[in-house]
Amino acid sequence: MGILDLFRRAKPDPPETRSSGAGYTAQLIQARNAWITGASGAAELTATVQSCVSLWEGAFAMADCSARDLLTRRHMALIGRALALRGEAVLWIDGSTLRPAFDWEVTTRGGEPRAYRLGIADTGGGPSVTVLAAEVVHVRTGGDMAAPWAGTSPLRRANLTADLLHTVESALRDVYREAPLGSQTVPIPEGSADDMAALRESFRGRRGASLIVEGAAQATAAGMNPQLGQRREDLTPDMARSMARETLAEARAAILLAYGVLPAMSNPSATGPVIREGQRHLAQWTLQPLAELLAEECSAKLGSPVQIDVMRPLQAFDVGGKSRALSAIIKALAEAKAEGIDPAAALALVDWKSE
Repeated sequence: MGILDLFRRAKPDPPETRSSGAGYTAQLIQARNAWITGASGAAELTATVQSCVSLWEGAFAMADCSARDLLTRRHMALIGRALALRGEAVLWIDGSTLRPAFDWEVTTRGGEPRAYRLGIADTGGGPSVTVLAAEVVHVRTGGDMAAPWAGTSPLRRANLTADLLHTVESALRDVYREAPLGSQTVPIPEGSADDMAALRESFRGRRGASLIVEGAAQATAAGMNPQLGQRREDLTPDMARSMARETLAEARAAILLAYGVLPAMSNPSATGPVIREGQRHLAQWTLQPLAELLAEECSAKLGSPVQIDVMRPLQAFDVGGKSRALSAIIKALAEAKAEGIDPAAALALVDWKSE
């Protein structure tokens, strides 16, 4: 360095350019945060959510699948549970076996996955493998425009209701654990300290311990006439006035609807027709579309057409109505043939399509 370099002013560094809050980096961070927080919601521990998850898991395990050699019932049950709790499921096609992944990172191009780094579950710590997208079955639901390669669970899409359900159940748990249920204040004549202590120990009622005994002196000090209004006072909290029961019922109904389960199915007075309609609604509007997404993904990745049917194994249809409709169709086809009408054209008029 020459002598003149010592007196030259150093040039400032060029300004650093950062992405805005609505840029790609922010969207990626938001998607990653949604994925992390969505998989650890406290509402997942409630019985209402687990009942819905069990329905999804059982329906996928019973589904008819044309690729049963790869998509076994065990794999289908895992996929159903993962879709219910995480909104997506990833399985690695390892030869003739599908290996479920418990964690993954995805690289995309144009919004489409190109490569995955998968964490495969195993005892003692599973391995991590890097594979191309063609080697991975990735089914997702509830995708966002900012991150179409990721899915979201119904709980994540109904975050406020899930938090309300968990809060109400936690509050009720604390009340039943800590409130003096069944405790009473019993007025008795005043006595000596030893007699009062022995009397307190003889009663049992405050969570299995003792009743609170009120003497005449305490009543007089409180401004009450000890000779009047001698009655016991119940210390059990009045939960009906807090409307906790109604709030809990509404939160449960909202969670059931988020999973595609009609709240009428949880009504104690529900009858057979209501249960059948709820079953049809769950299978037709919630589970069968997910099964079609899974079948489309498997058909693209496995190299052969895959069909998955949830409706038939669950008997999610009106058997009597189908039999009556079939008899009417057969009769109509016979009459059309007798009149010289093409049966295929007659069926096309009523939008009938054979798969």
